[in-house]
Amino acid sequence: MTIRHIVSWQLAATDPVEQAEHAAGIRARLHALVGVIDGIRALSVGTDVAGGGNWHVVLVADFDDLDAVNRYQVHPAHTAAGAYIRSVVAARSCVDVEL
Repeated sequence: MTIRHIVSWQLAATDPVEQAEHAAGIRARLHALVGVIDGIRALSVGTDVAGGGNWHVVLVADFDDLDAVNRYQVHPAHTAAGAYIRSVVAARSCVDVEL
């Protein structure tokens, strides 16, 4: 059973340049987890292109199973990435779905 882990963030910064820097920081930290944390099948991070009231950054990651998601959540590399992300976001939304 593959689990798709989808997380969206609204960035705290209102300045477009600062938002772009923070989004790039999120992207780099999350992409760095591939190959470090077992169980990640695929991982992509994107930024909103439509604007308006949309959320700014999204993570879509596929895991082997729910146990792999749980291991990912507590892995020290993910914890470090999460600390940076929490420092630059105002809100977070997450859903895990079975494919």
